[in-house]
Amino acid sequence: MTTCHATGFTGPMPLVGLAVVLTLPWTPGSVFAQEIPSSAVREQATAIARLAVPVPMMTVPAGWFLMGTPRKDEILLGLDGPYDDTEQPQRRIWLDPFEIDRDEVGLGNYLAWLLRASRQLELELAREIVIARARKVPESALAAWPVFYVRWFEADAYCRSLGKRLPSEAEWEKAARGTEGRLFPWGAVAPAPELAVFSRQIENSVLPIAPTDSFPTGRSPYGLLHMAGNVAEWVQDWGGIDAYVSMPERNPTGPANGRYKIVRGGSWRSSPAMLRTATRGGAPPMFSSSTIGFRCARSAP
Repeated sequence: MTTCHATGFTGPMPLVGLAVVLTLPWTPGSVFAQEIPSSAVREQATAIARLAVPVPMMTVPAGWFLMGTPRKDEILLGLDGPYDDTEQPQRRIWLDPFEIDRDEVGLGNYLAWLLRASRQLELELAREIVIARARKVPESALAAWPVFYVRWFEADAYCRSLGKRLPSEAEWEKAARGTEGRLFPWGAVAPAPELAVFSRQIENSVLPIAPTDSFPTGRSPYGLLHMAGNVAEWVQDWGGIDAYVSMPERNPTGPANGRYKIVRGGSWRSSPAMLRTATRGGAPPMFSSSTIGFRCARSAP
């Protein structure tokens, strides 16, 4: 399993409280240190939160689907082969009907929740908001960004506050690939710039991410957007090396505990292989990154 390891701990930052000292690269080749009062961060967050819009949910009907990648005698090179052996063996899995957000959770919606619940804003997320506004990224564009720098626990709490939950790994994969085992959400064609946001670099100090409701040509069989690239996504399950061998064939929910939570879909930094619908990643639940966000799901009535 591919895992992400934190290089250091960055504590959360309250929306009200002490001033935050940020180093902002205002011009190429120079660094300007400016103290940003927390009141200014709160003002920016509030303005972005006001632009939050409802997210439609898509229904995935009950039924069987193919999860994982089949074992073969020959070694498959390129994108057709498994990223690693934790996505094997391929299993035929039954899932009850469920609903899942069409879009990744947007920054506007997430900030609105933080403000309503008087929760803390991650320092790194605050820094990226300040930098983006300094670079003249409109508040409306920021509201439509997927949220990132969010730990698994915050993602879980956000979904639960809306009467939803994080999708199971099996639900995420079925929503991404459908019942026919698509290699990518859109089919068998290799990732391309018009299908997904991947293999990007930070430009002008601003993250190269796209609005959550963009890239319709890369949608999944059930109409979900950005199931490959943009930001990778937390799911409910703990990771397990042999999880596919032992999981039940009906409504699997992963191991009871573990070290890593599963992360799916690849991000703006990912290589094409990470965008495969079967590729598995993972990170400690306390980890946060500019490459990881989430979406919510719920059992269908």
